[in-house]
Amino acid sequence: MVAAMPPPDPRANPHLLGHAAAEAALAEAMHGGRLHHAWLITGPPGIGKATLAFRFARRLLAGGAAESLFLSESHPVFRRVAAATHADLLTVEREWDPKRKKLRGEIVVDSARNIPEFLHLTPAEGGWRVVLVDGAEDLNHQAANAVLKVLEEPPPRAVLLLVCAAPGRLLPTIRSRCRRLRLSPLTEAEVAGLLDRHHPGIDPAERDRLAGMAEGSPGRALALAAGDGVGLADLVSQVLEGLPRLTTGRAHEVADALARDEEAFTTFMDLLRTAVAASVRDAARGRADPDQLRLIGARPLDAWVEVWQGLCRLQDETEAFHLDRRQAIVTGLGLLAGTGSRLQ
Repeated sequence: MVAAMPPPDPRANPHLLGHAAAEAALAEAMHGGRLHHAWLITGPPGIGKATLAFRFARRLLAGGAAESLFLSESHPVFRRVAAATHADLLTVEREWDPKRKKLRGEIVVDSARNIPEFLHLTPAEGGWRVVLVDGAEDLNHQAANAVLKVLEEPPPRAVLLLVCAAPGRLLPTIRSRCRRLRLSPLTEAEVAGLLDRHHPGIDPAERDRLAGMAEGSPGRALALAAGDGVGLADLVSQVLEGLPRLTTGRAHEVADALARDEEAFTTFMDLLRTAVAASVRDAARGRADPDQLRLIGARPLDAWVEVWQGLCRLQDETEAFHLDRRQAIVTGLGLLAGTGSRLQ
């Protein structure tokens, strides 16, 4: 297989896969004189929200009449945005924690407190001032209040773009003051085409399986391809097939195989939660296959919802507070084997 091409950073990505309707809505608002001062761009993780937001910011900062948001990579505005040097664009996101050598678990007020001042400045290049908050669901309370201050008193010639995968975590007062633009999952064919471009020579069967596992998210598809997603999916299937009986030795064996690699831990837990959720959903709709029926039949559907919620909390807390990943995996597998069936 030819070496994989790494996906471009959203701020430097000239391509937007899908989302033509959302792009058209932004272009129409920009050129129709009805540009709202704040946009909430939502959708599943990895779907292209930040790519669309930067695409819109570049086009807005470049000015001029254009029916599309496309801007050539050779354009000076494109280059400055890609290099994070454009004077009229401020990007706010989780910052690097040098002590823990990881991204912070939230966007803190120090990152957001200069948003109001920035947007009230006169545009350096005579056009617009733009603030892009990538991962707005990660705003802590004080940082969210800094954003709310701008929304309550929006300055002229200023636009706030909130990129958010979990809008329910935002303050209702923030959501109510934004124009919402929700992005939908891509088709499997679109995701498969993306995998072909970034992984030339990929086995078609593996490509199609990854496209299905990605659930319409290009970012998820590329992450799975780069992190042995197929192998981890097979491991999830083996774990679920072993239920309701799951030995302590097997749980520790799985934990030992995954705990050393943070990305493998995250991918495994994501796939595990996705498999449980899909089984519950399909069973509730009467569409479960025999393997799903065997799994779900071990306990009531509402008990499986509690298991899924427990797995979510376990993963979130482990990643946010840097807890022992090995123990988290053993605990998670214990949740799956619980309610009448314990690790043997």
